[in-house]
Amino acid sequence: MKGRLAAILLTAVLLPAATAAAQEAAAVEEQEPQTREGLIEQQQADKDATLTPAKPDKAEAYVTRISDIFLAGQMRWHAFFHSAYSGGGFTMGAGYTEFLSPNNTLDTRGSITFSGYKRIESEFIAPNLFGRRGMLSAIGGWREATQVGFYGIGLGTNVNDRANYSFQQPYGSATLTVRPNRDLFFVRGGLEITQWRQNPGSGDFPSVETKYTPSTLPGLGAHPAYAHTTAAAGIDSRPAVGYARRGTLLSATWQDYSDPDHAFGFEQLNYEVIQHIPLVREAWVISLHGLLQNAYEKDGQQIPFFMLPAIGGGDDLRAYASWRLRDRTSLLLQAEWRVIVNRFLDMAVFYDTGRVAHGMNDLKLSDLKYDGGIGFRFHGPLATPLRIELAKGPEGFSMVWAASHAF
Repeated sequence: MKGRLAAILLTAVLLPAATAAAQEAAAVEEQEPQTREGLIEQQQADKDATLTPAKPDKAEAYVTRISDIFLAGQMRWHAFFHSAYSGGGFTMGAGYTEFLSPNNTLDTRGSITFSGYKRIESEFIAPNLFGRRGMLSAIGGWREATQVGFYGIGLGTNVNDRANYSFQQPYGSATLTVRPNRDLFFVRGGLEITQWRQNPGSGDFPSVETKYTPSTLPGLGAHPAYAHTTAAAGIDSRPAVGYARRGTLLSATWQDYSDPDHAFGFEQLNYEVIQHIPLVREAWVISLHGLLQNAYEKDGQQIPFFMLPAIGGGDDLRAYASWRLRDRTSLLLQAEWRVIVNRFLDMAVFYDTGRVAHGMNDLKLSDLKYDGGIGFRFHGPLATPLRIELAKGPEGFSMVWAASHAF
């Protein structure tokens, strides 16, 4: 009896202590994970509880604001730095966009250069026709170039033989692009009514009529009017035409320049391929471009010298003067290694090569002109408003300032 009583008293004393010890051990086990994985999970949970959204510093906020204004279409008034014609030099300009509906816009813009190149035009854009399968662009305008370089026709011309000419051109056009399945494939058709008025040139070089005559240079002093018809088809998987890090373009374009006077009519075929190859999650991009142009006479008419295919300038052979090489056929090949610095800036190392020939039968992959260089591009998700490049070739150095993408 005494032994049973002692056992009851011992249990009454030890049971609360054991229960408290068990509860303390359980609490310690909850507070102190027993494994490395548990410790990491606990630390991550503590970190998540204190996270706050990242805030841009003042410089980043300022750049973002500029990008939203100039690249995202948040201003009716906007900068317009496109010259009337390649080779005009530094360009200043502005435009005003009127929103005619939630989708359709009318943009009126103009630009001028210190050398007297002038351009004024209005463009109506309806981007969502046929259930967002079609886009219509209608443009009317006028432009003038005062000192366009002409070096002769053919591959063997000399850079020191430059002569200048000028022209004035009123124009009106309409272009319809359709993607039948909102997919890769596209077709495009357009009509332009225009007149080219070729006149004597100004600037530091002789005017073209002092070195040539109409019998030695077709189209000298001519004012041909054209009904210019365009038809194109191809595939295009690029996210945007003005800026892309991936995607493919394959296109073929036929153009007909009909002269009512049957003196300067001709046709032209263009074949173009662009391939953007992203590497390292698009931190690097290999970009390749090829363009073949071939113009040919029709019905015994002549091709004016100022309408011949040409290469040279900030968009193709970048170390060469604008319009440096002209002939009936031209070939351009370009390669770039692009490095994505941040969401506003890309850097590129590039190589350009190409040549002209009197016709497709004379085109060879020899005697190619070439250059190379480095460039910087300030861009948004859809456009490249500023491109600065330094190019070096056999004819010297060239600095490129452009308001568009390279390709």
